[in-house]
Amino acid sequence: QVQLVESGGGLVQAGGSLRLSCLASGGIFRPSTMGWYRQAPGKQRELVAIITSGGNTNSADSVKGRFTISRDNAKNTVYLQMNSLKPEETGVYYCKLSLGWREYWGQGTQVSVSS
Repeated sequence: QVQLVESGGGLVQAGGSLRLSCLASGGIFRPSTMGWYRQAPGKQRELVAIITSGGNTNSADSVKGRFTISRDNAKNTVYLQMNSLKPEETGVYYCKLSLGWREYWGQGTQVSVSS
């Protein structure tokens, strides 16, 4: 059974940094595409960044140059380093694993950025 557990969220001042982690279990991490999404209060969930099994990355224009997604296949973990955080980036950050038609979501971790 695939499970994703996010951690690393918290309260930070504007301009600060956080590093999110997502630990995957279930044995299919290595060939999977991993993504980070966020959902602000009252808004739809949106893509923040993704990383393929081969290490190719892509991210939303709004976070380019500030956020970095990476993965450690030996630890079955994907990371999201977030720098220069803005108050409007407050929300719940979710990890997603995609492999073919299968998709799995974590429970999310709250990120709050104060102004």
